[in-house]
Amino acid sequence: MPVRWTARDSAAAPRLDFENRFKYNSSWTPSSATRTTSFILSNMAEQRKTLIVGAGCFGLSTALALLKRGWTDVTVIDRATTLPAPDGASNDLNRIVRTSYSDPFYSQLALDAICAWKTRDEWHDAYHESGVLVLGPPDSSADYRHKAYLHDLEMGLRVVPLDTHAALCEAFPPQVHLGSFWNYTGYLNRDGGWANAGQGVSILMNQVTALNGKIVVGKNVVELIREGQDLKTTGVRCSDGTVFEGLDLVIIATGSWTGSAFPDVPTGKIFEATGQCIAMVQLTPEEADAYRESPVVLDFENGYYVFPPNEQNIVKMAVHTTGYIQSLGAQKISTPRTITSDPETGLLIPKVNVKELRDGLRAVYPTLAEKPFIATRMCWYNDSFDGDWVIGYHPESEKSLMFATAGSGHAYKFLPVIGRLVADAIEGKLSPDLVAKFAVDRTPNQTDESRSNLAPVELDLSQLCTPKDLQ
Repeated sequence: MPVRWTARDSAAAPRLDFENRFKYNSSWTPSSATRTTSFILSNMAEQRKTLIVGAGCFGLSTALALLKRGWTDVTVIDRATTLPAPDGASNDLNRIVRTSYSDPFYSQLALDAICAWKTRDEWHDAYHESGVLVLGPPDSSADYRHKAYLHDLEMGLRVVPLDTHAALCEAFPPQVHLGSFWNYTGYLNRDGGWANAGQGVSILMNQVTALNGKIVVGKNVVELIREGQDLKTTGVRCSDGTVFEGLDLVIIATGSWTGSAFPDVPTGKIFEATGQCIAMVQLTPEEADAYRESPVVLDFENGYYVFPPNEQNIVKMAVHTTGYIQSLGAQKISTPRTITSDPETGLLIPKVNVKELRDGLRAVYPTLAEKPFIATRMCWYNDSFDGDWVIGYHPESEKSLMFATAGSGHAYKFLPVIGRLVADAIEGKLSPDLVAKFAVDRTPNQTDESRSNLAPVELDLSQLCTPKDLQ
């Protein structure tokens, strides 16, 4: 049920004016006056009653960041009755952890995240440094790939250029049967790999509760409560009648459900839920041992990527594209179709994508391409039009309603650090360029360089795969 953004009549309470309370840049250094104000705000922040809607990557990481900064009243709620949410994008076998971006901001932040992932006493063995093999034909996708390569070099990472087929083959164990790679070139970044997504979320949940953060399941928000002349968001109402009220701050971190759950909150259609296609192959223990030391393979030309076997000897593959949409309701808002909403068919993907995934696997691991797919999944992302996240106060919220969403298929790798960005945005510590980069009301001036410029396709349920298609 969509959220109604309604107002409740009440007398407007006195409100301190903290506009322009910080003056900062990318290397923010507060003045003495600002330091005093910052100290006051910091003490006030510790007492702010904060509700985070969504216990995924953004929501939990934000909760942890706030708690580490001394915030004492932080609650995370989620519509799912069990966590990690069975249909959440952040609950998966694995996610790529790479620094290879054309945008140096994401490259550096990813390196920060990798340093955190390696902290075993916090993240245990969730991160696997297999290396990431970045591929593409010499005359295509070169601009993005070349920029990413240069950024990796500038950061001093362990990067190996691979300009021939023979060199590409050396990135794999000698016993692995490899495909042609379409005469590709690329490079191996040894400072990257993959993370066990579900494990990472579970670890983060434990970190949040260890700092006295509260996590409440089974709470599906259907209404934002706003009060006073300035329409400050002060509470939420859930489908079971539960009301969380007296709030100072509400943070919407609902991922691909954001558009459909909050259709009346003006966002300028900056993001949209898109379904991405995934398939899995089960290996025998002997096969898994042969492929275990392979890198993650990422093709920047067509978006195809494949992981080495995980602990269950499963090889997962996917394609990072513009994906599918499912337009529902009078407003035709794209809404995730998952195992929760459609238990019988929610995991199925279109037949054409089954073939696409198998062709991609054959090009890399031809022997594995002869094996049946044991499962598929339509994984739903909240995609922004430019690939940048949405982190910031809603312009009509009087700093009582914050968005932390639009992961655009590349947020999970930042799980250990992305909450710091949200906390900085809340506390007014983001540099002006990042405020503009992540603004809810920013205007389109670029597209997502990591994908094609094609528009998402409406999902045709009549074209979903059958068990026979997976053989």
